[in-house]
Amino acid sequence: MMLLDEQPVELTNSYYPVAIARGTRLSEHKKIRGGATTLLAELGHRIRHVEEDVSARLATSDEQRLLGLDAPEIVLVLTRTSKADDGTPVEVSVMTMLAANRHLAYQLTIGGDDAAAE
Repeated sequence: MMLLDEQPVELTNSYYPVAIARGTRLSEHKKIRGGATTLLAELGHRIRHVEEDVSARLATSDEQRLLGLDAPEIVLVLTRTSKADDGTPVEVSVMTMLAANRHLAYQLTIGGDDAAAE
């Protein structure tokens, strides 16, 4: 659960292949210092490609409860699939966020200087 001014604004669930996550901080139910992307790279799974899908819908009853909503509201659902160099998915994240006053704008840069040689 992500908070803004102590209020819930986003629910995030991330999924990793068991072969990658077993015995690592990826298998724990808490934030990862430095982020999962950094840890994945340390484990030899550098992310090279990201696919995102964004949709809007009414919040489910569980989402209403977790986000502290009094009535059904529109939420944005962003599903991100991150893939390693060989195209293997190494992380899938589903972020459900309040749509009110939300504007999605972002940039992604993947890879370093060696990416230009490909």
